Amino acid sequence: MRIDEKIMVPINDLDQGMFIQTEDISKPVLLFLHGGPGQPMIAMCEKFPTGLDKLFTVCWWEQRGSGISYDSKMDKNLINVQQLIDDTLAVTDYLRKRFKKDKIYLMGHSWGSVLGILTVQQNPCVFEAYMGIGQVTNQDLSERLGYEYMCTAFEKLDDKKNLRKLKKYELVEGKPIPNSYLMTRTKSMTKLGVGVMHNKISMFEISKIILGTKRYTMVEKVKYLKGMKLSMDILFDEVTNKDYMIAVPKLEIPVYIFQGKYDYQVSYQLAKKYAKKIHAPLVGFYTFLESAHSPCFEEPSKMIRIIETDVLNKQTTLADSI
Repeated sequence: MRIDEKIMVPINDLDQGMFIQTEDISKPVLLFLHGGPGQPMIAMCEKFPTGLDKLFTVCWWEQRGSGISYDSKMDKNLINVQQLIDDTLAVTDYLRKRFKKDKIYLMGHSWGSVLGILTVQQNPCVFEAYMGIGQVTNQDLSERLGYEYMCTAFEKLDDKKNLRKLKKYELVEGKPIPNSYLMTRTKSMTKLGVGVMHNKISMFEISKIILGTKRYTMVEKVKYLKGMKLSMDILFDEVTNKDYMIAVPKLEIPVYIFQGKYDYQVSYQLAKKYAKKIHAPLVGFYTFLESAHSPCFEEPSKMIRIIETDVLNKQTTLADSI
């Protein structure tokens, strides 16, 4: 039986939204953890289909304070990493019970990859395997590596205008990254094809896709924008100022990392280093040669082939040699 539904479910103390899609409810269940923080991506699937609903019953959950889960009256003190881990486990239990599964698959993109590994670390028993897309490891270092790459690239291109915009900022180790830098960083990475997508799609175009979707009402689109700002303001520094190579040195389930070759939004090199270091029953690292930060939208057919061949069979035959 096919499902394509939009529902609100009580998760801990708050009604939270999710979209559930599948071509067949007998398929394994996958919980997708969106990035941001605060940026659900269900609308992107309309423009860039992932094909995940052909292999799984997919839950596109909109996290506490994000998208249709935003509520102006909610307790904003509960938008913190531990609460979101607790919410992830509660959503997992809802899906396991509803679809009668002992375990489900977990996939995290960008910020969602932080939430993913922390959740699995706390309770691995309810998950079959973990897939990280644009895997965050040490985002403070990643930001500085990205900054250095962009400065060098603009120097080579003799692009004085964009170089000047970047040089206004000096990223000092140990100090918070200014929010004002993030907008400049995003625009610069888009110009160089090393940001959200290698095809240089701009945040304006992404915003048009998200705000143009018919999946959200007008009120929900306003919620989306408010939730995105709120989540970034609360969570970004906490996520950035932690080294997950140290915080999460091992996981007790198979780990698969999908990383775009051109990803400087979340360092490709650091993600590869993490794949070498992490202890898990299986670790597969996969380079997507035509992607930056979003292989799930940029090279979906390759991702699906990897999942069909390796993830669902608990093997790493297609993985890179690292």
